[in-house]
Amino acid sequence: MELKKVWAVYYSATGTTAKVVRTAAGTLAERLGLPMEERSFTRPGERREVLTFTAADLVAVGSPTYAGRLPNKILPDFQAKLQGNGALAVPVVLFGNRSYDNSLAELRAVLAANGFLPVAAGAFVGRHAFTDELAFGRPAWSDLAEIRDFAGRITEKVLAGDPGTVQVPGDPAAPYYVPKGVDGEPVKFLKARPRTDLGRCTNCGACVRVCPMGAIDPANVAEVPGTCIKCQSCVRKCTRGAKYFDDPAFLSHVAMLERNFQEPKENRLFI
Repeated sequence: MELKKVWAVYYSATGTTAKVVRTAAGTLAERLGLPMEERSFTRPGERREVLTFTAADLVAVGSPTYAGRLPNKILPDFQAKLQGNGALAVPVVLFGNRSYDNSLAELRAVLAANGFLPVAAGAFVGRHAFTDELAFGRPAWSDLAEIRDFAGRITEKVLAGDPGTVQVPGDPAAPYYVPKGVDGEPVKFLKARPRTDLGRCTNCGACVRVCPMGAIDPANVAEVPGTCIKCQSCVRKCTRGAKYFDDPAFLSHVAMLERNFQEPKENRLFI
């Protein structure tokens, strides 16, 4: 096995997953003495191309956890647009201090079905997209140090020869996590859309450019005619703080998360 390149490939609506995957892939490239190439899989235009790899590639592939699994509207692109052809892979998921549930098992299964050989895997804690009250500041310096150490261990495994494939806990076909409100009852907010504070909005179009679903009307950014997956990219990246959610069910779910999941979770590594 002669590796020639390390890749960082990720869907990362708010940037946290990108940071982790970039750190892992960059460390792998440095330790292996190989070049690294980065591909975002986030915006609609970035998911049009099929990314084809070979046995000479080592690919760190990352996604955030949405309701305990991979984002359901992005999953078809993971399944159709990533072709391994014997490439080594490191599936990576992020979770916002609740649980990664079955997302890592699902990503591993998707990559294996697409011809990748998963040699290691990791689930990492990152600031929750919905609120700064959960895992604020993570991945922190200590998390990044843990990721770099993880990449070093992967390097040793790869250089030792036949790396074998890694197994991870979880069920790739398990149901999605059911969001609950502060009363503990299930809540539904599929139809929730970001609102726009017209007193702050300058119609600059930043939210249109960052939306991974292309859901926001470029002619009137206050309108969201497309599918919104509640990723919070428009909220997090609006330069004027003009985007927000006010759906009662969504806010009740956020309040429940803030109440019940403050205890810092640990990263989970598999190699």
